[in-house]
Amino acid sequence: MNLQSNYPKGIHPGLILETELKERHFAKGKFALSLQEYPQTIVSITKGKRRMNIGLALKIEKALDLEEGYLMIMQVYYDIEQLRSKQNIDRPNLSKLRSVLFWDTSIEKIDWQKQKKAVIKRVFERGNDIEKNEITQFYGEQTIQEILNEK
Repeated sequence: MNLQSNYPKGIHPGLILETELKERHFAKGKFALSLQEYPQTIVSITKGKRRMNIGLALKIEKALDLEEGYLMIMQVYYDIEQLRSKQNIDRPNLSKLRSVLFWDTSIEKIDWQKQKKAVIKRVFERGNDIEKNEITQFYGEQTIQEILNEK
């Protein structure tokens, strides 16, 4: 079973909170005090420097009339994205790719899913056999063929 949600993934809940507060013309400090929270807590969350916790999420959701659990779901998706990037789950074996192949960007910062077309084209235009094999293993032969056969 593959259930899909409509929640944006990988976005810190503080960004959502920041947007909601701006749209409603609420000052962070006054909003925090209305929740009986420290202003620094809300500021840290909106800057993405602090995690959202369940108790605070429930208070914020109630005050802003948001769906219960929305901010915590956002936090979980954000945490998953952070863990994936730390564990290199969503990237090829970088030791098999020469950094000179990606001279115009930091190889560590490439979003391998969003930029797969550009990556595949670059590796197959300029890469060696080891690099081509790694990219083929990472994306799969069908994806490689679809992208290389596009006009």
